[in-house]
Amino acid sequence: MAEVIIRDGGKLAPHPLRAAVLSEVHARPFTPIETPRRVLHFAFETAAEAARADRAVLTELCRQRGLDSPKDGSKHHRLRLGGAVLRWEQHSEFTTYTWELPSETLVPFLPSGSALATPMTVLPQPGPLIVALDLHLLPDAETSATTGQLFDRASLAVAENAEGDALFATDFQADPNGFIRILVLDRGLGAERAGALVQRIIETETYRTLALLGLPEAQRLAPSISRIEQRLAEVTEEMRRSQQFVDNHRLLDELTALAAELEAGAAASLFRFGASRAYEEIVHLRLQTIGERKVEGFPTWSSFLARRMAPAMRTCITTAERQANLSQKLARAANLLRTRVDVELEQQNRDLLRSMNERTRLQLRLQTTVEGLSVAAISYYVVALFGHILEGVHSEGVPVNVSAATALFVPVAVLAIWWVVRRIRRTHIGGVE
Repeated sequence: MAEVIIRDGGKLAPHPLRAAVLSEVHARPFTPIETPRRVLHFAFETAAEAARADRAVLTELCRQRGLDSPKDGSKHHRLRLGGAVLRWEQHSEFTTYTWELPSETLVPFLPSGSALATPMTVLPQPGPLIVALDLHLLPDAETSATTGQLFDRASLAVAENAEGDALFATDFQADPNGFIRILVLDRGLGAERAGALVQRIIETETYRTLALLGLPEAQRLAPSISRIEQRLAEVTEEMRRSQQFVDNHRLLDELTALAAELEAGAAASLFRFGASRAYEEIVHLRLQTIGERKVEGFPTWSSFLARRMAPAMRTCITTAERQANLSQKLARAANLLRTRVDVELEQQNRDLLRSMNERTRLQLRLQTTVEGLSVAAISYYVVALFGHILEGVHSEGVPVNVSAATALFVPVAVLAIWWVVRRIRRTHIGGVE
């Protein structure tokens, strides 16, 4: 309950996320485990839709068997199916099924994990399998087999917990049935601490596997990144040698295509690389919490993973850094080439404007010439008309000197027609402006 009740039944209104924050601390509590015990742990990739379907299947199974169903929004659920106990957990991208089974023998890993995995058949597989883990919790004093006999000595990692009351060992290799086997020897843990230790060991192996999912993605992207880096170097060299406008356009198009290919790969791998880094950190935190103590003659889990897992994670980190650096280089090269193209376009536009100005000047000169000829032609016709008028008047007996009057009218006509033409031209120029 997120509400806080105060005196006389009053309540304090909680923050909308208060209940979720408080419940997160108890999302995956430790459960006591009695020794001896066999634990089979499976992790499946479940995207959003697959996760909802998986929850629905588990809810229906609980309903059919009259068991409590997982609450809406809960991330874990524990139920008993026959002689086994199932612990169901749902994470952001995967779902885990952890079966706690009684151990009928003190011989490690007998019977095999596949023979004990029958309860898993009551539920459909929710997604692709990521982790299959067979953990055997046995009392140390009653176990005769040694870790060197059970695992591959070349990849065997053994450690004690901080208090020295438990030993855990594995070679991180799949057995013939596909299970990663982990042996935990109880030297006086007690049920509560045994449950906490087993859960942390299971989480360590689960998150180790999930963290390494980034390595195939990095290996897949490596050839593409190398090719883009090589082509970028070739394009920049061509940029240095070429000054042609057509070549610059072609190179800019190629840089754009390379950038699009790189960004597509970076976007597709962004989540995977980020998740791998987060999972790797969880692995280290779980091992720190366990507090490993070295067993003579064997590497601890931390030292083993530092040699085997760290290079893979470094590959993922380096690939992400190469993507980021290459993206910046492509952007700089594209900006440089785009600037060159813009300068060339501006140069072309300037040349075009210069040629347009030259044509305009020629048109103005031609227009001035045409105007002069037009004034002369119109003046000629106007003077001729005026002469005809004078001749008509003179023929009617009006005393007028036709030649003298016509001669005097010529400058008047020319000036008048020039003024009218100039006024019309100014009117048109003003309208255009």
